[in-house]
Amino acid sequence: MTVTVYGIPNCDTIKKARKWLEGHDVAYAFHDYKKAGIDEPQLTRWIEAVGWEPLLNKRGTTYRKLSDDDKADIDAAKAARLMAANPSMIKRPVVEGAGDLIVGFDEQVYADRLT
Repeated sequence: MTVTVYGIPNCDTIKKARKWLEGHDVAYAFHDYKKAGIDEPQLTRWIEAVGWEPLLNKRGTTYRKLSDDDKADIDAAKAARLMAANPSMIKRPVVEGAGDLIVGFDEQVYADRLT
């Protein structure tokens, strides 16, 4: 199975996830948000799969710098727009493959769902 890992290369969590995948011989492609961005239709599909709350990283600097208006009344559509405009607000990593979508890094979840 080949999966796609979405994120930012210098993120510590991305580094841990990539190291885990390589250590468990899980083939993956890396999608760099900084270089390739992410489109709203894909984010909408992810939101439909897992909800917008797990995808939106409210603890990061990018989110905290948003205006109060941008932070108010967030729903799925607004979350997709915000994350498309600011991919750094997407929780990392997002791993997609074989009909599965994993948000974040948890060794046990990876072991259960990727091996």
